[in-house]
Amino acid sequence: MSEHDSVIEELFQEEEGLTDKQKKIIIAAVESFSEKGYAATSTSEIAKKAGVAEGTIFRHYKTKKDLLMGIVSPMMAKLIAPFVIKDLYKVIDHKYERYEDFLRAMMENRIAFLKNNMPLLKILIQEIPFHPELKEQFKEHIACKVFERFVNLVEFYQKKGQIINIPSYSAVRMTFTSIFGFLITRYLILPEAEWNDEEEIELTIQFIMHGLSVKS
Repeated sequence: MSEHDSVIEELFQEEEGLTDKQKKIIIAAVESFSEKGYAATSTSEIAKKAGVAEGTIFRHYKTKKDLLMGIVSPMMAKLIAPFVIKDLYKVIDHKYERYEDFLRAMMENRIAFLKNNMPLLKILIQEIPFHPELKEQFKEHIACKVFERFVNLVEFYQKKGQIINIPSYSAVRMTFTSIFGFLITRYLILPEAEWNDEEEIELTIQFIMHGLSVKS
């Protein structure tokens, strides 16, 4: 069992009513959806990888979409909501002296999380644009909770005179766009490229700060 498989199994082991076959189906589906995408993955492929008959999948999940939601819903509620939010809050609530120090800590924090949960997060990022249900769950469990904390944080650094006086939500949007643009390119779009992570993190931070810093 790979490290990613063990993370997935741990996530779903406390789900009430899941049989061993369902767990195998879920692990196989996560691998396939992550590698090929939801649309390009067939239930017969998942069944073969899980070592079960295709009919077994449909006894537990009426459609392939039900299987996707059966993976992502617990992931949102159990992995992202309690762990990611709590983990991210440790960085947000620290109140670093400088905004760029906060950015550096947050990027290092998110890179560690991405590495440990890549298949699940890859599914989430790939499929959110195509499934309104996933977008709503993302907003409920993550975006709404994190965004408000980031707004407060930006206002904290604005009061310290480190960030220009623009609407705080705009500063948050610019920060998120730069950081997650780097992370998605680095780990999902071009993971095979030769990356100097430390250098790229610093360049991303300096790019953000060049736009948001108060000029002397």
